Amino acid sequence: MSDLSDLSGGTAGKAPRNRLDLEPDTVEKDLVKLVLTVVELLRQLMERQALRRFDTGDLTEDQEERIGLTLMLLDDRMAELRERYGLRPEDLNLDLGPLGPLLPRE
Repeated sequence: MSDLSDLSGGTAGKAPRNRLDLEPDTVEKDLVKLVLTVVELLRQLMERQALRRFDTGDLTEDQEERIGLTLMLLDDRMAELRERYGLRPEDLNLDLGPLGPLLPRE
């Protein structure tokens, strides 16, 4: 059974894992980190779906341009928000333990 030291992000002698600390003074940053992680996961899924649709020729040129522009703007906005909260792209890749990282490494 795990003890409370697991909630602090690590145990004595071990490197802390990529977890949310949930400390009162960092709760805003932790919440932003969690939200941005979910948004990044959705962004990557949308990007993969768009690439599949580009490859199959399902889209008009106008649709391709709009999707590309939307994904670029979303990526820019994500970068701005990460910078505002002092987060790196790898900070959004939560460790799911035995399942590995949440997001694929790019």
